[in-house]
Amino acid sequence: MSGTLRNKTVVITGASSGIGLACAEAFARQGAQLVLGARRYVTLCEIAQSLERQYGVRALAVQCDVTKEADCEALIRQATTTFGVIDVLVNNAGLSMRALFANLDLAVLRRLMDVNFWGTVHCTKYAMEALLRSKGTVVAVSSIAGFRGLPGRTGYAASKFAIHGFMESLRVENLKTGLHVMVVCPGFTASNIRQTALDAMGGEHGETSMDETKMMTAEEVAERIVQGVVLRKRTLVMTRQGRLTVLMNKLFPAWVDKQVYKLFAKEKNPLVK
Repeated sequence: MSGTLRNKTVVITGASSGIGLACAEAFARQGAQLVLGARRYVTLCEIAQSLERQYGVRALAVQCDVTKEADCEALIRQATTTFGVIDVLVNNAGLSMRALFANLDLAVLRRLMDVNFWGTVHCTKYAMEALLRSKGTVVAVSSIAGFRGLPGRTGYAASKFAIHGFMESLRVENLKTGLHVMVVCPGFTASNIRQTALDAMGGEHGETSMDETKMMTAEEVAERIVQGVVLRKRTLVMTRQGRLTVLMNKLFPAWVDKQVYKLFAKEKNPLVK
């Protein structure tokens, strides 16, 4: 990969923590110019300055709430104004949930769709002109939940299924334009996504329901994303468990229902028992 991404312009949403922050570091190591979007502007500025000092790249911090179309438009406009080009867009900003649908305030589902699905759509729409000019790459950070619904995650799974349909359609539309479309599906990843997951009424859980020590690290995920961009991969399902789940769900969906139920019944304070 050495040198392939040097001086390429990479836009990353949700870049202030977790997979987004790890992606910023991974692309910076390859010499890419960065445009980092997130709501936490002060934190984002500190990250951008640190990456510039450590890797000698240019990094632009842009405050961006991906649920706001105007913020997404401004993020892309600042990227093109500053660097003149966009080579890679990483739609990473995401939110999870943990609550049974029967107990759920529907505002939680709307929030999940606004962040996960519409955030991806907004940023991709405004970046399309630049990406088509550069024959660049658009990435959506999805999940195995985009292939397989999970208990207590109805809104999360729905948003990821929607992302898969959107990205697949986008890929077919651009078979002859040179645009590279990649969907990334990590396994369970050690990050703050479970702590910030919404509960039934839309509050944050504040703690994880799983053993984070047995999960992929955000850094591992980021390195795989960078490699996938360089090799122009179509879909990255990153774990053996994930690949097996996708395959078995096609062949024996009723059996997978039972296995998923058993797995989530082992959570801390499980929602299904």
